[in-house]
Amino acid sequence: MARIDGRRFDALRPVTIQTDFVKYAEGSALITCGNTMVLCCASVEDRAPRHVPEGTGWVTAEYSMLPRANRERSNRDISKLKLSPRSAEIQRLIGRSLRAAVDLNKLPDLTITVDCDVLQGDGGTRTASITGGYVALALACRKLVEDGVLLRSPVRDSVAAVSAGIVDESLLLDLCYEEDSNAQVDLNCVMTGSGGLVELQGTGEGRPFTVREQRDLVDLCAGGIEQLKAIQTAALGGKLV
Repeated sequence: MARIDGRRFDALRPVTIQTDFVKYAEGSALITCGNTMVLCCASVEDRAPRHVPEGTGWVTAEYSMLPRANRERSNRDISKLKLSPRSAEIQRLIGRSLRAAVDLNKLPDLTITVDCDVLQGDGGTRTASITGGYVALALACRKLVEDGVLLRSPVRDSVAAVSAGIVDESLLLDLCYEEDSNAQVDLNCVMTGSGGLVELQGTGEGRPFTVREQRDLVDLCAGGIEQLKAIQTAALGGKLV
């Protein structure tokens, strides 16, 4: 099928990652995926949560959309005194994904929080947050080594994410909003740089989908994540971890 923006079925939207976008964060990255734009900032705290064993660190995330990130203004979560269910679900996903990249035993009694703020949304905000959030996390860990806080980086692998779906019975990579809103099947895939699956979120929105279709969608995402890994590597100066 002909895509809205003329891309091939297996092509990403144009992706850029600008590092050190924020002055005070230990690591920051502004990622754009087509018209989706997310600011990711990694902050280091000299403490770990109570549920974490002594001598072990923690990586977590927070996610939010600015009121005018979408076509119509939305209320800030703070106005309701709690996160929206969608924001809470997405930030848990981001946190799980980023922890897959880090050996928490090598982050003793430290917490790294990656804040992902959506400046503009056009589909794929959670996957962009993971991909950009990893870059911010890696930069923060490098700074911990440069400052002598850690002997070596606790990052053991990279992580990135992308969506794929079935639209009008065609498999497509990296759905924009219009494609996503008309998808019969929508799947978000998180993978490590070495090719391990971290999480799959697949939904049959217009119809059920088969195991074979899921495999085809995952293969499509794997190709996209290889491209994202190259972009992350370039943003990090040629060294991914």
